[in-house]
Amino acid sequence: MTPQISSLLVANRGEIAVRIFRTARDLGLATVAVHSDPDADALHVRAADAAVRLPGAAPADTYLRGDLVIKAALAAGADAVHPGYGFLSENADFARQVQDSGLTWIGPPPEAIEAMASKTRAKELMRAAGVPLLDPVDPATATPADLPLLLKAAAGGGGRGMRVVRDLDALKEALRAASAEAVSAFGDGEVFAEPYVERGRHVEVQILADAHGTVWALGTRDCSLQRRHQKVIEEAPAPGLPDTLRESLHAAAVAAARAVSYRGAGTVEFLVTADGRPYFLEMNTRLQVEHPVTEAVFGLDLVALQLRVAEGAALPLTPPQPTGHAVEARLYAEDPAQDWRPQTGVLHTLDIPGQVRIDTGFTGGDTVGIHYDPMLAKVVAHAPTRAEAVRALAHALAGARIHGLTTNRELLVGSLRHPEFGAAQLDTGFYDRHLAALTETAPDAGTAALAAALAEAAPAPDAPLAARLGGWRNVRSQPQTRRYTSAGSEYEVQYHPVDHPGVRVLSAERHLVTLEVDGIRRMFHVKRNSNSTEVYVDSALGAHTLTPVPRFPDPQDRTEPGSLLAPMPGTVVRVADGLAPGSHVTAGQPLLWLEAMKMEHRILAPASGTLTALHAVTGQQVEFGALLAVVQEEPQP
Repeated sequence: MTPQISSLLVANRGEIAVRIFRTARDLGLATVAVHSDPDADALHVRAADAAVRLPGAAPADTYLRGDLVIKAALAAGADAVHPGYGFLSENADFARQVQDSGLTWIGPPPEAIEAMASKTRAKELMRAAGVPLLDPVDPATATPADLPLLLKAAAGGGGRGMRVVRDLDALKEALRAASAEAVSAFGDGEVFAEPYVERGRHVEVQILADAHGTVWALGTRDCSLQRRHQKVIEEAPAPGLPDTLRESLHAAAVAAARAVSYRGAGTVEFLVTADGRPYFLEMNTRLQVEHPVTEAVFGLDLVALQLRVAEGAALPLTPPQPTGHAVEARLYAEDPAQDWRPQTGVLHTLDIPGQVRIDTGFTGGDTVGIHYDPMLAKVVAHAPTRAEAVRALAHALAGARIHGLTTNRELLVGSLRHPEFGAAQLDTGFYDRHLAALTETAPDAGTAALAAALAEAAPAPDAPLAARLGGWRNVRSQPQTRRYTSAGSEYEVQYHPVDHPGVRVLSAERHLVTLEVDGIRRMFHVKRNSNSTEVYVDSALGAHTLTPVPRFPDPQDRTEPGSLLAPMPGTVVRVADGLAPGSHVTAGQPLLWLEAMKMEHRILAPASGTLTALHAVTGQQVEFGALLAVVQEEPQP
């Protein structure tokens, strides 16, 4: 008989660790966190009853060290280990080691993990079980008729090691890059190819199974809105599926689970073509990032059910009936307009209003580092109808105050309010078509700059009475001038305490400015942190981060033309073959590859010319803004 769990270690970090701890506390379990050195004061550490240090910073030295995690569990008196998702969650050897150490493993049997760990082997199993599959393509014999191709890492998930190839000449380099990224993320460089389905839908089925033969298919989820093959917005149930297709997906998911004697929570993922044909993609033998939308619709706590199944409890023969619709958005610290570039630094404010569920691993004042995924939070809305859930989620995100880092918040709001999304016209090419329009500079930055200037000029509430009364002794003929930059544009504001073209100042305080803009009263919340130069302005017109322009620019801020600066902190993982000072380069040519926040980022030549300096070497750790190389542009004929 499986012993009852009394103390749970979560072999993970961030929002999923915090989320699991929340359920563990509700069930009366003691909680144990593990942490790397950069995570010593992270929210998941603060949320646990006890925490054990994993010395180091890189995942390979910390969260991927199963021996250290098990040692931590035993030292802290835990009797069970929950892997969360990512890291060791789909590592069969780790699952066995947990069990061999006398600990309860909160996950499927190691044999099931092993069977599904390789996507190539999993497809063979599914073919034998009668689950429909896309036929693989041998990259060595691929022809133009096979294009486009999708390269995928055989191990792991999360979009790592995936590339779309539309030109056979690019296949060799894409295979190399996909394999290198897979080795870095999963320690396994095996890559395979299959046809890339244009405008397909990513639909998955949540399953839950016990040790007594019961397997639940907990509805469908649509996860088609993706960037870099990673999900951005998910919802349950998947909208617009015919009943026959939905039932066939449920049946295929149950068949997949039974084929490997599955136990616990898992997800079977499918690609559904535009004409409604489903194909098996993979089975994730763990909890998914997007599990909250299923929880909301079915009124379940999947983590609590994982724990009960691990203790040997039997599920009811049938699951509860679903109600309503749920939508989840992943809030990332990244800049979608700059090739989804991840952002690092201090998150000064994270405040999301509304009747929504927020799963996060951060609070205001925390630092987002370079070592891990840049997801800040998952925001989930549940309502009786899809339209109501989408509207509630968009409203909550639009009203959020997120200061300190560039995020994808505006992209999420624009996506949720896009006519195609509203009409449930979903496919994985959504951002290929609409990214440019969704990342246009937010309007009304000039009005936000005016509000920032008025707030800056307002006397402090505790200033002497004379200062507060005399703070607006500006002569109308000599307005005050302030300059700010926002999203690459500069705004000069000339302001009076009263009238402006199209704008009337109703009140101005340090943190709140009320303006009448074209006859409409608007409130602008203004915040400036003492340890930051940026000014944050939030209103119903949008959110703006403004940087005051100094009156006399620092000449040291100027850099040599053609300088390539590190766009983020990271590690130089590759330098182009043969690249050296004196090399001729062409515009757009990849020169260097940086790895940051689990992804590879290419540094491209800004113009055709001569490489006059190269300061980067493979394996080097670089800081944001570090000079990597210099390209002297060749003269134009």
